[in-house]
Amino acid sequence: MYAVIFRAKLRHLDDEYGEMAAKLRALAFESYHCLDFTALTEGDNEIAISYWSSLEDIKRWRDDPLHAEAQKIGAQRWYEHYQVEVVEVARRYQSS
Repeated sequence: MYAVIFRAKLRHLDDEYGEMAAKLRALAFESYHCLDFTALTEGDNEIAISYWSSLEDIKRWRDDPLHAEAQKIGAQRWYEHYQVEVVEVARRYQSS
């Protein structure tokens, strides 16, 4: 299992941002086999963590035309800067 960790310093979020985020989240689950996706904003910081079964699904998600459009708009309007980390999950457990 893999996780994609997206961290950003926010510039300005508008209505288009919320609409795009909802579309991309649905697309991740429906078309690219995303297992889980959580995003939180605190002040001017955002973090999103998504979980995936394969690196191939992550790459296809990254290269999706809608996602590419969102990345372009994000760099221009929504984010001062961002970083993405793709990590392999070595262990996972949870309480009952």
